[in-house]
Amino acid sequence: MEKEELKTLAQNLANPQGEKGVEIGEMMNTTNISMTLESIRALLIEDDEHILEIGHGNAGHLKNILNLAKGLKYKGVDISETMYQEAKRLNHEFENQAEFILYEGTKLPFEDETFDKIFTVNTVYFWKNPVEFLNEVCRVLKDNGTFVLTFGQRNFMEKLPFTAYDFTLYNNDEMEELVSKSHFKRMKTSEKEEEIKSKTGNETIQRIYTILTIKK
Repeated sequence: MEKEELKTLAQNLANPQGEKGVEIGEMMNTTNISMTLESIRALLIEDDEHILEIGHGNAGHLKNILNLAKGLKYKGVDISETMYQEAKRLNHEFENQAEFILYEGTKLPFEDETFDKIFTVNTVYFWKNPVEFLNEVCRVLKDNGTFVLTFGQRNFMEKLPFTAYDFTLYNNDEMEELVSKSHFKRMKTSEKEEEIKSKTGNETIQRIYTILTIKK
């Protein structure tokens, strides 16, 4: 891919827009689904819990969450108008349990201690003030709640040509140090490896990613 194409891909991975954004949303759901499902598993969701997803994309995985337990309530926030509309369109049948909210990416529009479980997959690269944002997550999480943060490790991510454009990459030590600067107190690190199709072509690549399970 040419430099301008890579820049456009990077921009749409951060904030999908328009028809191209819809395509990128579908592609992200496909390539990230195993990361997403592993993250959801790590939450250990139970009946009647209130779940928040940060960066829901097209939320093609929502039914997987709602099928895990009874009486669940889900909220998703995203900075992309395109993904907000697409998630609502694809998940119309779940509107009694799920709500999607467009937000500006820094302040979570919820009261303190609203959620039992919070998760985010592949969004941390785009956080402008990561410690402040972690504190926002901590604020809206209940005292006994769980936050799962999942990201591709630096050594893997820096091999992808589009990450040269406005991605901030982390290895495990850097991410753990970041979390330790926030109000969160405890974390458990789990590494996963999988084979996926590249976002820039048809070749397969080995992805190494980390699931951080974080507590107050």
